[in-house]
Amino acid sequence: MADAGFKSGLEDVVALTSDICFIDGKEGRLVYRGYDAVDLAQHASFEEVVFLLWYGRLPNETELSALRRELAESSDPHSAVRDLIASLPVNTAPMDVLRTAVSLAGIYDPDGNAMDPEANHRKAVRLVAQIPTIVAYFEQSRHRREVLRPNPQLSLAGNFLYMLTGQNPSEQSVKALDTALILHADHELNASTFSARVTAGTLSDIYSAVTSAIGTLKGPLHGGANEQVMRMVDAIETLDNVRPWLDRAFAEKRKIMGFGHRVYKTDDPRAVVLRRISYEMGETAGTLTVYQLLEAIGAYVRERKQLHPNVDFYSGSVYRMMGIPADIFTPVFAISRIAGWTAHILEQYHNNRLIRPRAEYTGPTHLAYKPLAER
Repeated sequence: MADAGFKSGLEDVVALTSDICFIDGKEGRLVYRGYDAVDLAQHASFEEVVFLLWYGRLPNETELSALRRELAESSDPHSAVRDLIASLPVNTAPMDVLRTAVSLAGIYDPDGNAMDPEANHRKAVRLVAQIPTIVAYFEQSRHRREVLRPNPQLSLAGNFLYMLTGQNPSEQSVKALDTALILHADHELNASTFSARVTAGTLSDIYSAVTSAIGTLKGPLHGGANEQVMRMVDAIETLDNVRPWLDRAFAEKRKIMGFGHRVYKTDDPRAVVLRRISYEMGETAGTLTVYQLLEAIGAYVRERKQLHPNVDFYSGSVYRMMGIPADIFTPVFAISRIAGWTAHILEQYHNNRLIRPRAEYTGPTHLAYKPLAER
């Protein structure tokens, strides 16, 4: 029999202390270092939030300029990483590319396995700067397009869209992506962040910890839900088909992606912001078809299952209108969450204790060995 303290999936188990991120599930608030993430998404830049997560305070103008300069100077990965990306089959899953390229980047990092705080900060800068470039390079490579190098004059969000699409992005798209990056930057001790801290807790290097996180994020129960939401929208196609399609899904006990959250008991505040952006971008594009389908799906799932949309429900529609392919949605999640991952890894290093939970054993305990001939 399981112990009374056993919690499947570690639900509601407190594993460590942190002052990086707080989720108020009852009130529907997400807080970074004391600041409401929705307020930051409205007023700040992603680079400001990266600084906040790393240092516990918002930067002044000089500090923000210095960080932006560091990121711009670090955005192009080693030539070995670029060569690797170019050599991969065009049908390689983008998250597999990202996981492999980040691991290789660690080998060529000039700070290597150095573990002093200054070296770890430099490696964190390189990871935040280079993950968007790696994703964009693969998109260029698999479509045999001209390889665009990073533009140091653009913001991280702007440069990613420029490199990914080969076109100068609109101000609306840059602002929308910057907002989405802020909203996805951290989310307390989620699965990928936990795996990053477990790896860092062994005093392995920061690239190993981030590679662990990327592998965890790849799973459809964590990072791939927004892609599945858009596949659902494409399958439903019309407003008249919303209820019949969902009724079949409910009858077959299929999981409807983009709904519910283990922590939030009310609206996910990130979904509220992304819902507005989805409408605004659809209006600018002259088509609200996807937005209207999402609204109808959301209303019916709420009616039938009393579930609220989460951050994945609207984010895919926003990314699609920017020209981001569906299989790049999860790498875009990593472009944002690397801010939180690196913050948590640095915090783990600062006050480290090996993370080693126990398992509730449910097997036999007193079996007697029998010689091979007697089995």
